[in-house]
Amino acid sequence: MNCEGHVEKGVVVLENGAILPEGARVRVETIEAHEPSSVSSSEPLGKALQQFSGVAEGLPPDMAENHDHYLHGRPTR
Repeated sequence: MNCEGHVEKGVVVLENGAILPEGARVRVETIEAHEPSSVSSSEPLGKALQQFSGVAEGLPPDMAENHDHYLHGRPTR
């Protein structure tokens, strides 16, 4: 049986209310926390996304203006 949980006040608390029988042998393996984003939180979002500007290939030239048409079938502008 595999269970996941978290440590609370030094005690491992299993998710979903899982209860193991008294005396059960267990193996605990820590799961690494998510790495912080490499983009500074003080950097404006537009500037952070500039690295992706112009890299999409095969899109219609009017994609920005008519994205609702291409995504949802609405009439073009």
